[in-house]
Amino acid sequence: MSEADDSAFQRGAGASPSPQHQPAPPPKPIVAFNRRELDVILRLYGRMVADGEWRDYAIDLLKDRAIFSVFRRSSEMPLYRIEKDPKLARRQGAYSVVATGGMILKRGHDLAQVLRVLEKKKHLRVVDA
Repeated sequence: MSEADDSAFQRGAGASPSPQHQPAPPPKPIVAFNRRELDVILRLYGRMVADGEWRDYAIDLLKDRAIFSVFRRSSEMPLYRIEKDPKLARRQGAYSVVATGGMILKRGHDLAQVLRVLEKKKHLRVVDA
């Protein structure tokens, strides 16, 4: 081995350069329902399932909003979507209930109050005495 070959070996000639390790970008935050919000939603869902109104649900967690979709049958479009959009928290309220056609049924700051639009109303019946 000559002196020129020896110096090339020491410099790492022919070897691939060491990769530059870049720190991974921080994960983009997603919006999610917290435990109390899910408790309120699932209580309503349980009552509606017991009444035979609803049968399935789906939760979508996106970067700008969280959606709880309610289905009568899992193969259909959702009957309602319960949405949490933090960007609207200071304006109309972060929570909204959206019907199948996209119409917003109720919007507000308090989830329990917003979900009251989905409560089954008790019908009064006339009873002959």
